[in-house]
Amino acid sequence: MAEEQLVTFNLGSEEFGVDIMRVQEIIRIPPITRVPKAPSYVEGVINLRGNVIPVVSLRNRFGMTRVEETDLSRIVVLQVQSKVFGIRVDAVTEVLRIDSEAIEPPPQVALSMDSQFIRGVGKIGERLLILLDLDNIMGGETGHELST
Repeated sequence: MAEEQLVTFNLGSEEFGVDIMRVQEIIRIPPITRVPKAPSYVEGVINLRGNVIPVVSLRNRFGMTRVEETDLSRIVVLQVQSKVFGIRVDAVTEVLRIDSEAIEPPPQVALSMDSQFIRGVGKIGERLLILLDLDNIMGGETGHELST
């Protein structure tokens, strides 16, 4: 039986998961430098050990309301294809394994965001975990803007 290992995090009351193999690290939020004329969902860039990395606000990307940063807020540093970037999340919750059979395709009616960003929905007992399609969130029309 195939299974996936995921890093899970919260945005508001919703729980999301990304493939652990794409996660480079999870860091506290450092100072973020704004970039002129960047798309509204790109908060700016950070200096991570000498590398300049763009940071995307998933709340903004998904059309969710902005909230104040808390002690639990983190940036998840990801690598998708050859791009390295960070996504700001409200809190990282856990690393878990889920059977591939427990993952269903995205529902026809998009949840509270555009369904192009959703790879599937994982069922873990009573919990539903929204699995993100990182290629679509950061790729497509954003590819040239986020190249580092």
